[in-house]
Amino acid sequence: MNYQVITPPPSLRKYVRSIWTLESRSEDTSEKAFTVMSTGAPGLIFQQDPKVFSGFEGEQLPQLFVFGQATKHGQLHSGGSFRTIGVNFQPAALKAVFGLNARELTDQNTCVQLLTKTSLNEQLVNCRSVKEQVACLTVFLQEQVHDTAADNKKLSYAVAALQQGKKLPAVLHALNISERSLERLFLTHIGITPVLYARICRFQASMALLRQGAYRSLTDIAHLQGYYDQSHFIRDFKLFSGVSPRIYLRKAIERMPGFPEWEP
Repeated sequence: MNYQVITPPPSLRKYVRSIWTLESRSEDTSEKAFTVMSTGAPGLIFQQDPKVFSGFEGEQLPQLFVFGQATKHGQLHSGGSFRTIGVNFQPAALKAVFGLNARELTDQNTCVQLLTKTSLNEQLVNCRSVKEQVACLTVFLQEQVHDTAADNKKLSYAVAALQQGKKLPAVLHALNISERSLERLFLTHIGITPVLYARICRFQASMALLRQGAYRSLTDIAHLQGYYDQSHFIRDFKLFSGVSPRIYLRKAIERMPGFPEWEP
């Protein structure tokens, strides 16, 4: 498989982490399973062939769809070769880009055409290259955020602080805000509570240490990331990734971060 990451233009970086492409030219038509891990952010995906991927329950996915926060891992299934292009949004992008209460898409996906009147799907189908598709996506997103972009400084601070591993009580104290008030902000703009978002951020930080080999033992990671003990770390890791850290290290083939295949 070929995985590429494209940096979004400066005008979109408040809303978009990256644009990516994933392509497989395998002649093997047997079904493959890919685990989708919890990343703490929503996204958008366009499938060149709308029949290649099926969702967590085996359902056919829309050709062009937006998905919300994933509170646990799931699996996508594909057969044969494919080409997809996608957007990794910033955590609060669903509200800013689509004017959507992010909670409506938590653990869900929906066709882009149901969120906004657009011919983007047809434009992407008719593009002659990935470069043209990226240009189409960029223009679409720039037009979407023109009138709906909202900047909530308290939310932005809380998201950044939790990503950096700060504890929720410290964040609440710094913002002089109640946990209930921050929870309302998160549910509307992020789609999950601050507590769950912090857990996913901690899982992602632990995953980064595993990928880098920057640890001596799993207990070291557990202590460094503030888990009660190694068992607590493993339980959260399984919830958000589907496997234990040891199985991930032995069997994950992760050409695209957060979207691994597995060795037999």
